[in-house]
Amino acid sequence: MSRTTVINLKVAIVVVGTLAAYTWVANSIPQIESQVPEELSFSANVSTEELVAAGEEIYNGAGGCGACHGLGTRAPNLLTDEAGEGTIGARCGNRVPGEDCKVYLHRSMVEPGAFVMGEYGPIMPDMSRTLSPTQIWAVIAYLQDQGGTVTVSATDLQAAEAAEPSGAVTAVSAAAPATGSTDPLEIMRGNQCFICHMLEGEGVELGPPFDGIGGRFSAEDIRRSILDPGAEASEGFEALLGAMPPNFGELMTAGQLEVVVQYLAAQE
Repeated sequence: MSRTTVINLKVAIVVVGTLAAYTWVANSIPQIESQVPEELSFSANVSTEELVAAGEEIYNGAGGCGACHGLGTRAPNLLTDEAGEGTIGARCGNRVPGEDCKVYLHRSMVEPGAFVMGEYGPIMPDMSRTLSPTQIWAVIAYLQDQGGTVTVSATDLQAAEAAEPSGAVTAVSAAAPATGSTDPLEIMRGNQCFICHMLEGEGVELGPPFDGIGGRFSAEDIRRSILDPGAEASEGFEALLGAMPPNFGELMTAGQLEVVVQYLAAQE
């Protein structure tokens, strides 16, 4: 075997080995679905049941509503009794004198600062930043169904479509990537992580702080806590187990997830 052949063989081995290593690393990253799931299209004859079902899926999925509204500690309970006034569908029409239930709920989602109750702080974001108008109306239908009468109709959806600058919007998706950014802070902001966590003075002290998290947990632990938050609670935060939405695997691409994981793992 000539010297040239030996050199070429060594180069080929190095190239194959390098490609194999990169392939292994790529396959070791959790492959999170980043495409928009199948959508539910609403016709002019959309039924109350269809609206409520779509709203429930968003409430428990992409909306992440239960992270704050299911505890009764930092935001009003919506699906259970609140201060003896019943579930949200039973009390929404009595919150603002002269204001219809669905109008109140809509304003509370897109103008949350206008309706801050008693001991609760003004922490809710404008949901129109993460949900489409049609998605918002579907959630409202679901909330009205919690002890009340659903009055959301196709008329509300058509008005939402007309208000959309890009044209008609007649579908509700369960979840989609919240942002296209690859900057870890922007990804976390887009996914509303700072509603429950704090990092360098930004955010709210409800869940475990991100400051120093890399010194407490490995990258693998952090990744697992994002993808399966209901599996285990951090010490001292056991009461919040199950409060974090389990759908961040759908709200982030695999690449975004790794960016966030590695960024947090570096916070020591």
